[in-house]
Amino acid sequence: MKAFVISNPTKLASVLELLAPARDPKNAYRVKLLAGGQDLFTEMKEHLVEPERLVNLKSIPGLDVVGIQGDTIALNPLVTLERLETQRHINERAVVLSEAAHSVASPQIRSVGTVGGNLNQRPRCLYYRLEEARCLKKGGDVCFSAEGHNRYNAILGGGPSYIVHPSDLAPALIALDAQVHVASVARGLRSMPLEKYYTLPKNSDVTRETVLEPDEILTAVTFDLLPAGARSTYVKFKEKESYDFALAAVALRLDFDGTTVRKARLVLGGVAPIPWRVPAAEAALEGQTFAGGKVDEALAAKVCDLALAGAVPMSDNAFKIPLTKALVLEALTKLARA
Repeated sequence: MKAFVISNPTKLASVLELLAPARDPKNAYRVKLLAGGQDLFTEMKEHLVEPERLVNLKSIPGLDVVGIQGDTIALNPLVTLERLETQRHINERAVVLSEAAHSVASPQIRSVGTVGGNLNQRPRCLYYRLEEARCLKKGGDVCFSAEGHNRYNAILGGGPSYIVHPSDLAPALIALDAQVHVASVARGLRSMPLEKYYTLPKNSDVTRETVLEPDEILTAVTFDLLPAGARSTYVKFKEKESYDFALAAVALRLDFDGTTVRKARLVLGGVAPIPWRVPAAEAALEGQTFAGGKVDEALAAKVCDLALAGAVPMSDNAFKIPLTKALVLEALTKLARA
């Protein structure tokens, strides 16, 4: 690991000043923010990033607070995943988020892993993580997964890079219509739907996964607790029971008027370079009636097909299509019985 300086600011304004030089492309990677540090230190040990300065966010009071104002929740960037599992309002009225947090790694990791870190973590693609592989994500000319080992790569939205975004919180928060808030010296404060925070490789700089600029910091994520009658869940399949990333995941939210679906959100994880929202499947669910705790078989089949419409499997990951359809069906069945 390359030697670095660590700064311990006590105010957010000081963080923004330390980040300001990163606006210059020559300085973009010289300063990095330190939250839980699990992903960052892994990258540094493998020489994937070599910052000259780390800015420790844990020295700033209040960045680990869950703010509650009426039905609106504000998650500051250092809120831990463990906190999301145990916070009463989230457990009762945003189940999809508490289940997503619980699905991550181990209790020890969830006790230090943060909202900001989980939303901004880098790809797990083995070629990206391999120091010697100069892949597209690291400024090279080739996505090695296109012709190489691609069991864990994208079946939706891929090209020219075929990474999948590893965050579990992101699909859940997008299902909750969350907003993300970021700040910098140059641009001040700006907000956007979390869904718009992530960017496909073909639509932007292939080395990035988000629209966050090098001189910006994520300051908060906000969302409204689900109304009465709403149900939500997060279903995930992983190869190991603990400490593993999703081969595929489904965040599903259904807002009911009686037994009729008024609003639906369906977001897939582990299958695309971004959390993959499926508006066509949502539209198919809205207006449908779930009677007797069951899902109509024809409707379920239609929603599953719509969720994976356009999927293009690679040489080793065609299994992700039936796997993800099975998870969509599991989520639908679970909420129908709730």
